[in-house]
Amino acid sequence: MQQIMLGDICIDVVHKDIKNLHLSVYPPTGRIRISAPLRMNTDTIRVFVISKLGWIKKQQSKLHSQERETPREYITRESHYYLGKRYLLKVIEHNASPKVVLKHDTIDLYIRLNTNMKKRREFFYEWYRQRLKEVIPGLIAQNEKAMKVKVGEFGIKRMRTRWGTCNIKAKRIWLNLELAKKGKECIEYIVVHEMMHLLERRHNERFISYMDKFLPKWRFYKEELNKSPLCHENWSY
Repeated sequence: MQQIMLGDICIDVVHKDIKNLHLSVYPPTGRIRISAPLRMNTDTIRVFVISKLGWIKKQQSKLHSQERETPREYITRESHYYLGKRYLLKVIEHNASPKVVLKHDTIDLYIRLNTNMKKRREFFYEWYRQRLKEVIPGLIAQNEKAMKVKVGEFGIKRMRTRWGTCNIKAKRIWLNLELAKKGKECIEYIVVHEMMHLLERRHNERFISYMDKFLPKWRFYKEELNKSPLCHENWSY
């Protein structure tokens, strides 16, 4: 991957089989990436970046000022979110396999005595993963029928910079595990967005018109996601 430096700003450049330049600023750090046509030279890309410096700095400023989640220790009475609702965590020590139980206002985390924070987090996020696996198939099926497309399979994983991705050739979509914390409408927005790439590869006017047709309130859900607190976690897996 090529890099371009403009003062103290570093831009990652990836050449692809595309017709136009695509500029992105990724959370949480404001990393900049440009996708460029295969034969486009560095000087042309540099001129394009210079023309977008104002926009880049504005996006980075928004990310740097965005609210972050407070560090989680996975202890009793700590706040956690599931499908957009705030719950209080209740840690219960027991002499059996770990489990998570969702109640009206609490999430009960059953763990063995002296389980450390890393293990508590792993158990908790595995519960998130399983719950998303229950939610997502219905959203896919509902939109497959409306959009007349077919998703081959879906997966859930940690992503540093994206809410989702789509492998068009395999008809496979990947979704960010952090979506378990967000409202169901926001999850559907990401599912529909990735499924839309089965109809239109690029984020062009055709893509936007499809989004307007199949999920008219998508801009509102996108804004809800963009203004929600960024995850604080540093993951090693």
